[in-house]
Amino acid sequence: MRTVATIAVAWGVLAGGGAAVAPRAAAADGFTRTAPVRLARGVTYTEFRKTLPRGIVHGHLLTVDLSDPAVSVDLLHPSAVAARAPVSELADDRDALAAVNGDFFDISEAQHPGVEVTGSSVGPAVSSGRQLKGAVPDGQRFGPTLPPGATTNDVLGVGYDHRARLDRLTLRGTVRSRTGSWPLRGLNQYALPEGGIGAYTARWGEVSRERAVCGTDTDRAAGCDTDAAEATIRGGRVVETADRPGAGAIEPGSVVLVGREQGARHLRALHIGERVRISHRLVGRLPGRLHCAVGGFPVLRAGRPAPGLDTVAVTMRTSAGIADRGRTLLLMALDGEQGRHQTGLTVRELAGLMAGLGARDAVDLDGGGSSTFVTQDADGEAQVRNHPTVERERPVANAVGVFADE
Repeated sequence: MRTVATIAVAWGVLAGGGAAVAPRAAAADGFTRTAPVRLARGVTYTEFRKTLPRGIVHGHLLTVDLSDPAVSVDLLHPSAVAARAPVSELADDRDALAAVNGDFFDISEAQHPGVEVTGSSVGPAVSSGRQLKGAVPDGQRFGPTLPPGATTNDVLGVGYDHRARLDRLTLRGTVRSRTGSWPLRGLNQYALPEGGIGAYTARWGEVSRERAVCGTDTDRAAGCDTDAAEATIRGGRVVETADRPGAGAIEPGSVVLVGREQGARHLRALHIGERVRISHRLVGRLPGRLHCAVGGFPVLRAGRPAPGLDTVAVTMRTSAGIADRGRTLLLMALDGEQGRHQTGLTVRELAGLMAGLGARDAVDLDGGGSSTFVTQDADGEAQVRNHPTVERERPVANAVGVFADE
């Protein structure tokens, strides 16, 4: 049971955007920060403001002590990989104490008329130890341009050792039949590499898989490939084939293989009743199994901004930072309230902000209208604490949720 009294006190302080908390004196650099409010054991909340020549940066910060056994973090997500939901709804579904929005996602298919938007996230996703999906090719991502050295395989992860870390998850998989063995290049992804084969499980949902063969490894706007094929595997055997990706729910225990170009030619060689073995797993660079992981590109490493970060585009940002050798997780979202001379940050400025907040490592998560920061109110319901820049809370692909039991 969570300590209801603690939450009630926190709600009294948070109501009205933290106005009940006297800010500390302004620093020489124009930075002010409210006194931390304890939401639960090992979890505190604060607001901050920083004055820039173009306006005021207003943000919300959650500090999570991962070394506390009462505290845990997990990836929140809808019932399907190809689906979206508001952060508050995702938090309520899991009874999370607090949450921020997560990875960038397939938000529009204006460049591919008639192709269904999947809502699926860009990077790898792991929730409660379950590997949900792999990363789309770098050129197929949504969001700001990746800085040099970054990739869609980059994640923020929390291991079963209760330590947060930056990692890189790569899909390793194989499709084997009597006619050959081919690498598996995708797992529940809205886009597949050119020439590749991807696997779709019941976790994908009911959305059409057609988007998987649109675009190229370097150009998301490129057309959809007609050289495609699909094969449904059930009980280890081919039960259905098609000359284009389909739609609809996938039966539990079944796997739908989608191939493009060379991958499609391999799938066309399969016959009904033929045995097919499929294996897949996400492999990290660092040792230790991840309890959860969310896609996001690094902006801060060892206290230094990553090279080549954008210094032009200004928008609201969400970020996750790591401090104290992985024992502390910092979750931050900016406030987009209109009419208060508020401004966002460039990615390079975000790196500096996260360093100033105490992070040694940090990733940029989805921003703009997706930036959402929620905490539980006195009744245990998730309430949005920041002001998203869109008219109402935007449905997103996933979120980072915080849990604290006392």
